[in-house]
Amino acid sequence: MKPIRVTIVEDDADIRQSFETIIGSVPEFECLPSYDNAEAALTGIVAVQPDVVIMDIHLPGMSGIDAVRILKEQLPALQITMCTVYEDDEHIFNALKAGANGYLLKRTSPEKLLEALHDLHQGGSPMNSEIARRVVASFQKKPEPVPELAVLTAREKEILDLLAKGYLYKEIAAELFISIETVKRHIHNIYEKLHVQTRTEALNKMRGER
Repeated sequence: MKPIRVTIVEDDADIRQSFETIIGSVPEFECLPSYDNAEAALTGIVAVQPDVVIMDIHLPGMSGIDAVRILKEQLPALQITMCTVYEDDEHIFNALKAGANGYLLKRTSPEKLLEALHDLHQGGSPMNSEIARRVVASFQKKPEPVPELAVLTAREKEILDLLAKGYLYKEIAAELFISIETVKRHIHNIYEKLHVQTRTEALNKMRGER
């Protein structure tokens, strides 16, 4: 059985050496040449096409997220996990949108790191539990309700304001220099958009949102 070939992209020499030692200690894995910057990594990874890449985010020059985006365009099947200190939503989702298949924190234990690399190679998406919780939470967020008045056009809001002031249809037509039929058509649209049937109900909704 061929070993899983791993490339590390990490600018911190101590961390890079630590990863190399962990991965190299297990026969199931083979540690390929590592890189301390994204630019060199892009050339090397495309040339040797490893099975799995461990990518840092904060690198000198090009960021790891940008490197992932480029690698995924050139090698769509390449399995990449970020391994970083960043655990905020912005970095997590930017990395995943760029094409990262997993997201690990640098404090991940050696055992969990090897387990995650094996999972990644098998087509999984390894993440620390706190990262996975953030991802799940993002899908569970309820969208902010859109105020009903926001669906009205500027002209419809203008007519609704005049209705609130007690204007009659013919007075609104004269005020806005439009026909009474046009006023009626706008009011019909207002009622439909606000899900009401009378002037009073429409005005109550307007007052409620203000």
